[in-house]
Amino acid sequence: MFGLFKSASVKPDLSFIGVDMHSHLLPGLDDGLKTIEETVEYVQHLHQMGYQKLICTPHILSDVHPNSPSTILPRLNEVRAALAQKNIPVQIEAAAEYMIDHEFEQSIKRGDKLLTFGNNFILVEMSYLAPSPNFDQVIFDLRVLGLQPIVAHPERYNYYHHLFSQYERMRDMGCLLQVNLLSLSGYYGKPIKKIAEKLIAENMIDFIGTDMHHQNHLSATQSFVSHKDFYKLLKNITFKNRLLLD
Repeated sequence: MFGLFKSASVKPDLSFIGVDMHSHLLPGLDDGLKTIEETVEYVQHLHQMGYQKLICTPHILSDVHPNSPSTILPRLNEVRAALAQKNIPVQIEAAAEYMIDHEFEQSIKRGDKLLTFGNNFILVEMSYLAPSPNFDQVIFDLRVLGLQPIVAHPERYNYYHHLFSQYERMRDMGCLLQVNLLSLSGYYGKPIKKIAEKLIAENMIDFIGTDMHHQNHLSATQSFVSHKDFYKLLKNITFKNRLLLD
């Protein structure tokens, strides 16, 4: 997986990113972490890598992960209390990763409270199997509300790998794009790595996130960011993550 990264190991320092704006660290809400103890452990590891702020983004997906502010925000408060007890100096916030489906479109139309971060950023995703048929309408509706959509991990939408113009179209519609850090390592496969690198080369990526769910993600991230080549790969890239620091 990390065959290209054979240089000497270095101490991880992700302070140039500063903020992880996509993770599934809040326990018991989705397919991410399950316990408060796990969350505290992962936050400690991410802090040691150089992150100063973590924005947790649980899935909101009708029927599967039917989260809402009423389930997410109380869990955030529990995690903050646990981190305070351990004196871990990391800012932690919560938003959500919204699946663009019919229920999300209806939620927008009803005027439901939406979880955003920074300057009205909202993280959205599509299925890995097929594009959301209502993508255009949802993006339009969010923009009308004054929200800035960020499309999560576009490089993982395999159906667009041979339709690169669709990524350009997303940006033309006013979307920002977020790449997964592990996509650049080859964790999800070579085709995804190739598209991630092309999106970065074309200056189409605005944010980078861990999309942290479980131990495999943590171990792979720790390995990847411990190599000099990782920093060479991104040395000339300016992500917007640090703009999210208070």
